[in-house]
Amino acid sequence: MENFSIPIGEAIEATIDFLVEHFAFLTKAFSEVTGNGIDILVSVMMFFHPGVLIFLFAGIAWFITKRTGIALFTLLGLALIWNMGLWDPTVSTIALVLIATLFAIILGVPLGIFAAMSQIFYRIVMPILDFMQTMPAFVYLIPAIPFFGLGKVAAIFSTVVFSMPPAIRLTCLGIKQVPNELVEAADAFGSNKWQKLFKLQLPIATPTIMAGINQTIMLALSMVVIAAMIGAKGLGGEVWKAIQRLQPGKGFEAGLGIVIVAIILDRIMQRVGGKTRT
Repeated sequence: MENFSIPIGEAIEATIDFLVEHFAFLTKAFSEVTGNGIDILVSVMMFFHPGVLIFLFAGIAWFITKRTGIALFTLLGLALIWNMGLWDPTVSTIALVLIATLFAIILGVPLGIFAAMSQIFYRIVMPILDFMQTMPAFVYLIPAIPFFGLGKVAAIFSTVVFSMPPAIRLTCLGIKQVPNELVEAADAFGSNKWQKLFKLQLPIATPTIMAGINQTIMLALSMVVIAAMIGAKGLGGEVWKAIQRLQPGKGFEAGLGIVIVAIILDRIMQRVGGKTRT
């Protein structure tokens, strides 16, 4: 009995081996679709001259936020990244974050809605989210490699798993925070659950849902350096390369690029969330 230990690790390894062996066709299909999506998005952005794309991003920032300061920061921040010679990895990072965030939203928001509508599912999913949010981010790289190999697709998978919990939590929270008086009024007028959801609960919960999406984007960006360990490249790859070569200056420049991208996306999403409140 002294040497007895519960074989948790062995069970997890056996499960991963089973899934890899019997569901390889699914992971291969996902890899092809996701890999092609990343390549197309990167190719489209790289088709334009960096200067043109920088002005385009600044214009988009102003159009969404109507804030000159945010547009100016976008212009100067991306111009600084270009000046530091980090434009190509920045484009790669933006593509990775956008696709990972898209997957996280597609999966997270419906799960959050279901958790808000089903108490049983809520009690099941919340401990799972606690587990996902407290598990070290490096651990998510382990199952990604046997499923998808090294590269951007594995990075997308681990980033989605790491960044999805806020989208689920805050979607559920936003719907649950809709005043009961409004829900009862909708019931009194004969609304069914889908009418209540799409015409009452989701519109009122939109600011909270947008806050969850904002957090998802920030977590996805925080994952890019870790994901570089499995071949994600991008700005995270530049940081990882600088660590391996003991080049603190290059690592700081790449880290500064990540910060600039994070601030731009954060300010834009904050304004989008603020508009939904008015």
